[in-house]
Amino acid sequence: MTRTATRGVLYIHSAPSALCPHVEWAVGGVLGNAVNLAWTQQGAQAGTYRAEYSWSGDAGTAAAVASALRGWNQLRFEVTEDPTSATEGARFSYTPDLGVFHGVSGLHGDLMIPEDRLKAAVIKAALGETTLELEIDKLLGKPWDDELETFRYAGDGVPVRWLHQVV
Repeated sequence: MTRTATRGVLYIHSAPSALCPHVEWAVGGVLGNAVNLAWTQQGAQAGTYRAEYSWSGDAGTAAAVASALRGWNQLRFEVTEDPTSATEGARFSYTPDLGVFHGVSGLHGDLMIPEDRLKAAVIKAALGETTLELEIDKLLGKPWDDELETFRYAGDGVPVRWLHQVV
C-alpha cells in the first residue's frame, strides 16, 4: 500500500494547564515523535492555554489526531489536513458542547458536501423537522465556527493565524 504524505496544522484553542502535557503526549503518540507545544495564555477563557503545531505525516493523520483528542471535556481544538494529488483535505473541529465536526476540503480550502448529506438535509427540511438553512449551516460547521471564533483570537502580542471562511 502506497502512503501519501501530507501536512496540516493543529490549533489547540483552549486547554486547562493540567491537560497541556496530555495533549502533547497524545499528539506525539499519533505522529510518532515527541511534541512540545509553545503554550500561551488564552485570553478568551481564564486559566486556559492555546497552541498551534504544524505537522507532517501520512494522509489520515488529522483524523487520527482528532480521534486521540476528542472527548476531553475541557479542550477545544481544530486540526486541518492539506489535500494532495491523491487525497482530499480535511478539517476537524471539536468543542465539549458540540463534539466533533468533520469537513472534507478541496484544493482551494473550501468544504465539499457529499451528495447524500445534502439530500438528507433537504428531506429533513421537507418533512418539517428543521429548516434547510439550519441543516446547511451544520454541514458547513457553522455551529463549531460560532463557538470557536472567540477562541481563535490570540492574546496581546501573540501572532494570529486566521482560519478563513470562504464566502
